[in-house]
Amino acid sequence: MTPAGRFAPSPSADLHVGNLRTAILAWLFARSTGRRFLLRVEDLDDRTSADIAQRQIADLAAIGVTWDGDVEFQTAHEDRYDTVVEDLVARGLTFECFCSRRDILAAPRAPHAPQGAYPGTCRNLTAAERAERVAAGRPPALRLRSELTTFTVTDLLHGPYTGVVDDFVLRRGDGVTAYNLAVVVDDAAGGVDQVVRGDDLLSSSPRQAYLASLLGHEPPTYAHVPLVLGAEGKRLAKRDGAVSLAEIGVPTALAQISESLGWHARTVEGMLAEFDPARLPREPWVYRPT
Repeated sequence: MTPAGRFAPSPSADLHVGNLRTAILAWLFARSTGRRFLLRVEDLDDRTSADIAQRQIADLAAIGVTWDGDVEFQTAHEDRYDTVVEDLVARGLTFECFCSRRDILAAPRAPHAPQGAYPGTCRNLTAAERAERVAAGRPPALRLRSELTTFTVTDLLHGPYTGVVDDFVLRRGDGVTAYNLAVVVDDAAGGVDQVVRGDDLLSSSPRQAYLASLLGHEPPTYAHVPLVLGAEGKRLAKRDGAVSLAEIGVPTALAQISESLGWHARTVEGMLAEFDPARLPREPWVYRPT
């Protein structure tokens, strides 16, 4: 299988110019290295919309981003995730967790452990303790029983990055496959060995790379690109004015994205001719509607 890159939006809102910029960068990284490029819609969450997914696909096509094969939808691959979970359970690498988010935030934790990292509350519950919690009516999530606390990944923009690996969720209490498992399984199934995405996800990459290694896959090479911010220095959002492709228009969006990267091209093919990963900006782009 020829190696691949990918773009994997969640259809919970229309793509804004920052999402489109990341999609173009993912496409450029893949095409400049002879990789296939895949488009995967991450629609497992019940907050997603099929209508929004179709608009996202149309917007990507409109700006010239092309992909190989059909668009994939995560909801079509739940059997794939179930098979992996069953394997991890059989290997003794999971445990049931009855903690709420509030429980986790309030629990005592080891010194220097990051806020929100799982503190191990349910890791060693007895069968009787699990039965008591089930009887109380709280459906358990399924967590990975991690065998280490940190893992190092290679990032083309950030260099080696070592981050926390805790006992993260594989399947939520409502039965939905968790993002950290689905993304690893899908990338491996598609031959994705290069992941380009926003740098807000850098901290999650050690967990995902570690899981990939447990499943017998070589972790991908990452490139976490700077986010696009609004005028107030916060993540770009609707409140920042005209941010969607329908509002901006294709020519203006492409011009803005190209200029933000220091280029002159006005098409993605033209950007490919100018593309040099070593010269990409390392700071966020503050977006101001024209």
